[in-house]
Amino acid sequence: MKRNLYLLLAAALLLSCTQAADYSQVSEATDDQVLRVEPLSWWTGMNTDLQLLVQGPGIGACDVAVEGKGLEVKALHKADNPDYLFVDLTVKAAGEYHLVFTKGSERFKYPYLIREREKGSRERESFTTADMIYLIMPDRFASATAANDTAWPGGAYEDGSLRAWQVPATPDEVDRTDPVSRHGGDIQGIIDHLDYIADLGATAIWCTPLLLDNQPRESYHGYACADYYHIDPRFGDNALYKRFVDEAHARGIKVIMDIVTNHCGTAHWWMENAPFADWYHPAEPYMQMNALFSVYMDPNASVRDRERQESGWFVPSMPDMNLDNPFVLKYFQQWAVWWIEYTGLDGLRVDTYPYNEPGPMSQWCKAVTDEYPQMNIVGECWDMNIPQVAYWQKDNPNVNGFNSNLPSIMDFPLESAIKRALTEDVVNWDEGMTRIYTVLAQDFAYKDLSHMMTFFANHDHARTGDVLREDPDRMKLAITLLATVRGIPQLYYGDEMMFLERKDCPSHDGAKRIDFPGGWEGDGLDLFSEQGRRGAAGAYRDAAELHDYTRTLFQWRKGCKAVQEGRTLHFLSRHNEGARNITDNSYAFFRYTADDAVFVYINNTFEPRALDWNHYREFVSGPVKGRNVLTGEETVLQDGVTVAPKSALVVEFKR
Repeated sequence: MKRNLYLLLAAALLLSCTQAADYSQVSEATDDQVLRVEPLSWWTGMNTDLQLLVQGPGIGACDVAVEGKGLEVKALHKADNPDYLFVDLTVKAAGEYHLVFTKGSERFKYPYLIREREKGSRERESFTTADMIYLIMPDRFASATAANDTAWPGGAYEDGSLRAWQVPATPDEVDRTDPVSRHGGDIQGIIDHLDYIADLGATAIWCTPLLLDNQPRESYHGYACADYYHIDPRFGDNALYKRFVDEAHARGIKVIMDIVTNHCGTAHWWMENAPFADWYHPAEPYMQMNALFSVYMDPNASVRDRERQESGWFVPSMPDMNLDNPFVLKYFQQWAVWWIEYTGLDGLRVDTYPYNEPGPMSQWCKAVTDEYPQMNIVGECWDMNIPQVAYWQKDNPNVNGFNSNLPSIMDFPLESAIKRALTEDVVNWDEGMTRIYTVLAQDFAYKDLSHMMTFFANHDHARTGDVLREDPDRMKLAITLLATVRGIPQLYYGDEMMFLERKDCPSHDGAKRIDFPGGWEGDGLDLFSEQGRRGAAGAYRDAAELHDYTRTLFQWRKGCKAVQEGRTLHFLSRHNEGARNITDNSYAFFRYTADDAVFVYINNTFEPRALDWNHYREFVSGPVKGRNVLTGEETVLQDGVTVAPKSALVVEFKR
């Protein structure tokens, strides 16, 4: 009898231990108790462990439990600041949960969402050499509505969590006459013109940052982030950004997110009350970065120079994050994964990549690609020295053993060579088209040529039309090179029509980042439409011709494996004048696979050039019949084919 009683008592005790605690009477947390929880939500089946940043007055003194089965607290980590707590969680099942915080007799709970991971998410494809990337600065592209030009505190925006985001005050006002003010472009404006982008031949879009930038001045560019988990309300909200990705996908366009791990903005919410004393590098005394990327591979570099490169601020308005702090690194790893999973992104572009601490950024790249093995990430490694650019690409055989785990790099040496070559008319041996030949001759330095972003301009450069002296023929040569050389081409918005810097205001980056005519209600010219392009005059008199030239090349490129995947064989023309060997300032190359080939001839002179087809006999013997890509006509490549001054010949043929 006693034995049975003991068994019953033991069973009752065991049942009481296994039953979930009843938190139904615990009240929902107020903003005075929990200010924010990030990431905003999560998914089942993720490779990345979930660690929440929780902010609230005195939250660091709380114990944490979970209401509901399928989500469990694994560990708690206190920060230097008692207003933060880091919570490690184990995810077992999707559902709507509550995090229950207990501090003495006080108890409150906060909702948290775990979604089912979408099937095939891990195996998603990314951007490749088959793509053409169209770079947009959203504030300057198109405005669908003026209603979101000025946001105000108190408004609630959907953000992908179980709680709407309360919008902070946004002081930077819209003024289209001012090159550094906001102009009002938004995400819906991009959505409204996706058909234009697809028709141009682009298969991917890279937008400069869309996250909240709340600097009181020059916030339009987005590179001084004030909240890593929320779209700037003047662009839209998280749900609209997600719809933008879906709408792009429906048109066969991939979306690449521009992210900044090196720095935030001084208006970021954590600048007033950071979790750790070393969350970002100290503001006092202020230390300016030195832009010496070489310190990482330089065997002679001083520790002092390396420290300044790693820890110095980009500019006084952009505090330098400390990725050596493991909680900062984890925060940025999860943040990237969250945006990819939440919106369905196809790639990432990392701003100011070599300004970050190399070791932690290598871990960051690995964390993202471990979650998405095919994910392409391209880093901005702005250097003209080819070995120093090659150093940053994944698996490059660096002498010091460093591996960045960064799949792709931006080809700044080629960008510089293209623009310098096309502005030089009287040339010495190493000038003009020789510059492009010389850069491509050093392709041996790169680990993977298929993971290089090629371009001749982006948002940080002068407008190419200004650099090329407003000459449409030179612009066509630049576009031809971009469409046919090896790598992943990126075209800056408006360069398809030779946009020029504003002349009605002092020269400034903002003057180069001009509004796309037709993107705003009331614009007198609409270059998004064929009718508008045909009728354009003045600075845009060549818009229709240049646009159609660009579209022809990039629509053709989408189906050309020789350009997308082929090898390169190039030839530099020189001729003899007496005892002198003279640079011709023309350049020819083949892009080829086993079955197909493309011949490209760039005549960067003021005279017609007749082909000496025998010059290329090592690749093809005798005349070949092909198709002129630019005209659509059948062409026989042979001696005497003439290429007009300042023009290109592009012919595809079967080998």
